[in-house]
Amino acid sequence: MDIKQLITFKTAANNLNFTKTAEILNFAQSSVTSQIKTLENELGVTLFERLGKRLILTEYGKQYKSYADKIVKLSQEAEWSINDYKETKGTLIIGAQESQCTYRLPPILKEFKERYPQVKLVFKPAHSDKVARQGLEQGQLDIALITDISKPADVLEVESLIQEQIKLVAFPEHPLVHKKKIKPNDLENETLLLTESGCSYRTILEEALYSSGTYPKNKLEFVSIEAIKQCVIAGLGIAALPAMVVDKEIKLGTMRELVLGNDTNHIYTHLAWHKDKEMTPPFQAFIELTREKFHSYKAS
Repeated sequence: MDIKQLITFKTAANNLNFTKTAEILNFAQSSVTSQIKTLENELGVTLFERLGKRLILTEYGKQYKSYADKIVKLSQEAEWSINDYKETKGTLIIGAQESQCTYRLPPILKEFKERYPQVKLVFKPAHSDKVARQGLEQGQLDIALITDISKPADVLEVESLIQEQIKLVAFPEHPLVHKKKIKPNDLENETLLLTESGCSYRTILEEALYSSGTYPKNKLEFVSIEAIKQCVIAGLGIAALPAMVVDKEIKLGTMRELVLGNDTNHIYTHLAWHKDKEMTPPFQAFIELTREKFHSYKAS
């Protein structure tokens, strides 16, 4: 038996007329008769009998109707509950780099939680295009903010949000800050403070140096951008970080920007999700809100 048969039986039991039942359910009368017959065969009992022109419930039919009413009601409540859950509840797993989580996402999250207070937000680190892409493809992430040179495609929907500026920074008393422009070989003997391998900021700096035949000998690797900032301020080395991360410190004078003489590739922040992902209302709302906020960042 299935819920369709139960609804047909319940409707027929309420009005005791197969023709009227067919009209109510928008079925052919033969379909109503067939469904009732199939249900009776499965149960091994007769649910209806005809007395002259009258259709009546048998004792089996009366007993079964009470259960059919409950099952149909529970099925409807379950459907309503799922629809309500899709509309206002659920979980969104978001992958993003630390810089996005710290400097770009807070106002987005604040407004989103005001709209959908019952939606749970979970963040997972995605320091590179590769990590975010794998997370989306394997269903470990729902949405990812990817900051990288490339624009992943294939099974992903990818939308470019904003072009990011990467700045090379040092502490104010560093000897290189007095140069109008520095060359890649100026960094050969400097200590570079780097994010994890695969991170877009690190990749851009290393490719710019390697293409000029410069291979710095001193490197320190960190998992935290904030730790790198504090080390730059303390004079421990030079770092390449997004402008959104260091602009405040540059204005305050606790860091100075170094201008590298060669051109580097542009880097972008992309919003990405799997093409087969179900677009629930909270999911769509997060995407639209992120678009709006990044548009305002672009305009400012």
